[in-house]
Amino acid sequence: MRSSDSDLSLRVWDPFVRVFHWSLVACVILNFFVVEDGETLHQIVGYTASALVVARLVWGFVGSEHARFANFFPTPARLRTHLAAIRAGGHDFQPGHNPVGALMMLALMALVLALGLTGLLQTTDAFWGEEWLEEIHEALAASLIALAGIHAAAAIVMGRLERVNLIGAMITGVKRRTREQSGAR
Repeated sequence: MRSSDSDLSLRVWDPFVRVFHWSLVACVILNFFVVEDGETLHQIVGYTASALVVARLVWGFVGSEHARFANFFPTPARLRTHLAAIRAGGHDFQPGHNPVGALMMLALMALVLALGLTGLLQTTDAFWGEEWLEEIHEALAASLIALAGIHAAAAIVMGRLERVNLIGAMITGVKRRTREQSGAR
């Protein structure tokens, strides 16, 4: 996107949110594609991912404006408005997460926490070697990878539809759009 007087820049993602996001991406990639299940490194990376999510949950209440859950929590009314705008061929600009993106973010974080819990339980005497728990852990991991793939694809598609570089915004913290897109707000 060109940089001119007709462009609007909005600082959206604070450094904590960006570091959290890319650190969590790294943890997920490492644990799913690189590190062997059951290895100590797998456990450390998994617990690190869980700790990141816990920190992000706290940040959702005390962090910057666009990081706070109150700013983007996907209420039924917000979801209806957003989906109606998409169905009508329009785009209701959301400075932070749109309601569907917020749902995805919450689902991804819930999966990471569930993976951390099922991983931890597998190390306890009560659940050591329980095949059903391993199967749940593996199903959660596969679900996380599938949803992460959908999340990445949606960021690309929605970024193109809305003419906002969403991936760039998660790197720089700044969303850029033209005045025409914003309705000259």
